[in-house]
Amino acid sequence: MGILELEAAVSVAVVRDLRAHQRLDGPGQIAAFEQDLLAEFVLARSSAGITDATIRADVAAVEELREWFGRPLWEMTPQHLDTFFGRHLRQAMPGTKVRKAAGFAVYFEFLELRHKPDIHAATGFVVESPLDEMNRPRGGTHGRLRIPPTPREVTQLFTGWQHGLDSARKYAPAVRNYTAFRLVSLIGPRVSELSLLRMGDLRWELGRFGKVLLRGKGSNGRGKKERLVPLINGSRELLDWWVHGPRWEFDDRVNDPMAPLFPSERRRADGSSGFATTDTLRDGLAEAVAIHLPTQTGRLSPHLLRHFAASDLYRNGMDVVAIQEILGHAWLNTTMIYVHVDKTHIEDAWAGAGQRAANRFGSRR
Repeated sequence: MGILELEAAVSVAVVRDLRAHQRLDGPGQIAAFEQDLLAEFVLARSSAGITDATIRADVAAVEELREWFGRPLWEMTPQHLDTFFGRHLRQAMPGTKVRKAAGFAVYFEFLELRHKPDIHAATGFVVESPLDEMNRPRGGTHGRLRIPPTPREVTQLFTGWQHGLDSARKYAPAVRNYTAFRLVSLIGPRVSELSLLRMGDLRWELGRFGKVLLRGKGSNGRGKKERLVPLINGSRELLDWWVHGPRWEFDDRVNDPMAPLFPSERRRADGSSGFATTDTLRDGLAEAVAIHLPTQTGRLSPHLLRHFAASDLYRNGMDVVAIQEILGHAWLNTTMIYVHVDKTHIEDAWAGAGQRAANRFGSRR
């Protein structure tokens, strides 16, 4: 059930009696029952005075978990949630895991308190929260604050990387990795989005600069979430150079819309290249950082380059809402975490206060 539908359910403030009088028959009835449960959950949280933003975040987390699991959540065990946090959210920030876990906890508490007997009667499952003391994410302070590299460090990395391409042991993979992560530093796609890009995702004709179609986080049931990102900040020139030059080193499918934008070295049976994996790309970045920016060895990840892109765009005057759209964040507060390094309102307030004090003292002379 979508967020807008849930908001409509709250505005009407009517939820039908969910007590199941018989076993649910078929996926249609099960899906309708799940939707009704989620609608009642929204209404209950709203009646408790929980803010709309918190409710939306909790519902989004529950929907993500349901889509990943592929079955009703009352069937979930702690072992399933182990896999969700340990694999699906392996690269997520600790704070993100903690927030999602809080949403899961309150939703399963709602199911247990209000509908445990009904769910058992309707499905045969006894609902219990899969969160326990073993798999509950901890919100320690380490790793929460991610400080991206400075512009000078990023310039050093990519300048050295570019100059070393011609002498690389394997030119094609080296230039592929360079292009992919230079793109991350410019407009901030996730590494998982890079590995899914096809040639047809480049929409040169759209907008003032052209756009690229990115498939973001999400959803075994309905596919990846998609967004169009403008090729700003030099990204169009970068990709134009890549497509009309080094990309040909892999195969001749540059004009095939289904061909990978960032190919693998491995060839398929027909001689064409497959898609480079996220691990392959990550390894390429780690190798380049060790050579060209050794002070960041073991620290500069693809996600930190994504943080840099957000901070750099913000530093150059782009408003936070536009950055939110580029990064594909559902919530603005997530984007604020990315740009916090370059926010200057505290410094501005201090400087303004100092000037006001100086003016007051000066007027007494």
